[in-house]
Amino acid sequence: MAPTRESRSTVFREIAQRSYADWPTNESSPLFDRSSLPALEADVRLVAEPWFQHDDHEAVEPFVHAVPLAYVQFDAHDRYAGSTSYEMETLFRLFLLKECHGWDHETALVEYLTKHPDLCEQIGLNSVPDQSTLWRSWHQRFTTELQDTVETAARTILIKAQNAGVTVPREPERQSRRHGDEHTDSDPDDQTILKQVQTVTERVSDVAFPAFSLDRGEGCEIHENAYWDLQTYLGLRENLAVNEGARSFIHESNRERTPLGHAHREHIRDLSIEQMREMYRQAVGRLLHRVAETEQFFRAGIVAIDITEDDPFTGDRTGHEDEIIGRRRKPTSTPTSGRQFS
Repeated sequence: MAPTRESRSTVFREIAQRSYADWPTNESSPLFDRSSLPALEADVRLVAEPWFQHDDHEAVEPFVHAVPLAYVQFDAHDRYAGSTSYEMETLFRLFLLKECHGWDHETALVEYLTKHPDLCEQIGLNSVPDQSTLWRSWHQRFTTELQDTVETAARTILIKAQNAGVTVPREPERQSRRHGDEHTDSDPDDQTILKQVQTVTERVSDVAFPAFSLDRGEGCEIHENAYWDLQTYLGLRENLAVNEGARSFIHESNRERTPLGHAHREHIRDLSIEQMREMYRQAVGRLLHRVAETEQFFRAGIVAIDITEDDPFTGDRTGHEDEIIGRRRKPTSTPTSGRQFS
């Protein structure tokens, strides 16, 4: 059955009721704007899952021409200046269709569009582009980043459709092409991770940072994301106190302004337990949605929960308040250093 107004309304009503994700993503976080490609990829991911779970949505193609793109600003990723025959939104949908089918050449896309005039009308085409126009659009008009987004979005669509039991034009890859298979031989060690800290931080920021927020009021000169960048920086290193870490972060970060250690602590302390729990729930939800597209997500796994407690500090904190954050009551029973669940 083809999508209906009612089925579309059902999908977006479900999205609106989710507590862990906002749509569109570019309006939910200062990380993104209407030209942000990671936000576009996140929106495709967010909409695709409930879309294909709906009983009336039984094919991939209707999603390609129905996924909302009117709010996306493609200008920053358009190498052509001046008037052109085809809008970027229309071309994005065409190449999304091509990638979903796995066609290597534009000729196959042209032949398919010629045989399906109803699809051309739905996408917004008055005429079918010729092969050379499509080739130039992909290789010369689209930026490399936009090409990557087309491939990522198509992969997401295929995976979400397949997970929902919808027939797909081709078998989707469960490993993103963008990041390659550089470290598939073995798990990276701590030193390797530290060498790639910038990459790790950027990937975490795209997924998790939009779930966190600090109530800092108006007129703050340091961007909020700098606080979460610092938090990630500290978490990727062992035995690094906040003050020392903040000083190191000044030199290792590309940001012009970064928070001091005491300012970072004050803002984190201002968050209530309820606020932190809710933000973590949202972040975990976003992470699960992202990893659900990977092959590794479907394998057996182990979760380790560290419940180790140390003896609390009971001495004089005078003059050391910035270094000694708080105290913990001594446990009444001997805890286990960790438990594993498989």
